[in-house]
Amino acid sequence: MNIPNIAQEDILKAFNYRHATKEFDASKTLTDEQINFILKTANLSPSSFGFEPWHFIVVQDKELRELLKPVAWGAPVKLETASHFILGLAMKAPMVKHDAPYIEHMMKEVKQMPAEVVEMYSKFYREFQERDFNLDSDKKLFDWSSKQTYIALGNMMTAAALTGIDSCPIEGFHQEKAEALLKEKFDVDTDKYGLAFMAAFGHRKADPVHPKIRREFNEIVTWK
Repeated sequence: MNIPNIAQEDILKAFNYRHATKEFDASKTLTDEQINFILKTANLSPSSFGFEPWHFIVVQDKELRELLKPVAWGAPVKLETASHFILGLAMKAPMVKHDAPYIEHMMKEVKQMPAEVVEMYSKFYREFQERDFNLDSDKKLFDWSSKQTYIALGNMMTAAALTGIDSCPIEGFHQEKAEALLKEKFDVDTDKYGLAFMAAFGHRKADPVHPKIRREFNEIVTWK
């Protein structure tokens, strides 16, 4: 496989270009090819043990978007103007606990591991949960899944920026109320999935007023 040689300065330009877009140009819609490209970068994202503890709902129905507004205080303008609006779901304990059927499915059917590898991998995963990361509660397991889901979110936003598409990650929502809505109106099994993030994609209505501001590079990096 030949990997394209993207210039480092072009990648940094994309990171400087990207900002949390507060309002999108509602007249500009992403093509199916563009949004599928962004979603494929989520599909190809890495995750702990490669178990992909996520699911993504693309909300294009206007009525469903309206229903989200009261439970997502950080999203109303994005819901009205974004070309595409994505809900990032993270798997809860029944899906990702070391002895869950989904985990066995991932090892046997998806990754097609031989029996002896499944046995070894299962042992490592159980020790990781019980000893290394102390994932001994439903909340801890969901938080762990959410961290994996954020890797996919970062890759989607980066891929978007590299192709001139704007985005906005959103945590401004009431999780309990939002999940109740997902269960009632979106057919989400909230015993298995929780809402980790919302994200909007499209084209900005205007450039940001202020330049990107970050701490100095030497403040965030230590060499030993």
